[in-house]
Amino acid sequence: MKITVTGATGLIGTRLVEALKARGDEVTVLSRSPERASAALGVEAFAWDPVSGAPPVEAVAGRDAVVHLAGEPVAQRWNAKTKQAIHDSRELGTRNLVEALAAADPRPTTLVSSSAVGYYGKHGDDLVTEETAAGRDFLAEVCVAWENEATKAQSLGVRVVLIRTGVVLDATGGALKTMLPPFKAGVGGAVAGGKQYMPWIHVDDIVGLYLAALDSADWSGPVNGTAPEPVTNAEFSKALGKALKRPAVFPVPGFAIRALYGEMAEIVTEGQRAVPRVAQANGYEYQHPDLTEALRSALA
Repeated sequence: MKITVTGATGLIGTRLVEALKARGDEVTVLSRSPERASAALGVEAFAWDPVSGAPPVEAVAGRDAVVHLAGEPVAQRWNAKTKQAIHDSRELGTRNLVEALAAADPRPTTLVSSSAVGYYGKHGDDLVTEETAAGRDFLAEVCVAWENEATKAQSLGVRVVLIRTGVVLDATGGALKTMLPPFKAGVGGAVAGGKQYMPWIHVDDIVGLYLAALDSADWSGPVNGTAPEPVTNAEFSKALGKALKRPAVFPVPGFAIRALYGEMAEIVTEGQRAVPRVAQANGYEYQHPDLTEALRSALA
């Protein structure tokens, strides 16, 4: 297949490009720093700033599919400026990408666009599936706008898949990398009481979901990018401490997280008990469905 990837130098994008190349696909990427991206990934790269306009049509024309991962990092302290950047990079960026799809000839037949379990907002212990309604907090509103723009590609005859990603386990980046220093030092523990759910997924499986979504016409609409069994923050902390052979008995109060991260702390102090009903119904076989084994693999 010929595939164009945005956000290709991020945590998921880097691993996805590796997997696509390994199976013989021809990969093109869109990046703000095309020369650096091309050198790092070993693929053709085109320049694109998601919020400034549509990408070059030649970067998507003649491709079989586009994977859209680009977006301003959410894991930073929020203020009015950063929240606007987070929102615009997703809503405007996706709108601009779909504009290029509309102009492309021949046009890609598939768009697999990233989203997040933050779509659902706060649900406590309630089980969250792809049919659960959207929340109303900041991240939920961002995800709704993001997905709405991606879904517009359907009017062009493009199959659209929306991967609502959970907490990706990869020791080289993302949430797990941030957690490792205190846990390795023996001062890790549950956050904000630990009762909130963590919809985790091993990096191999989030890449696997993207590959499955690219390959099968049966995949469309929202897909929860999570492992089959979400766990509470307390359960996750205990499992991580065990994997590192360190105690995990030092709780971190919610007020401390909020003092450190401000409004962004809700990502850590709240959670979703999200389950991947669609992926399972479509027959996806998880490589790392068990948290204990997934952590061992991610830390190896």
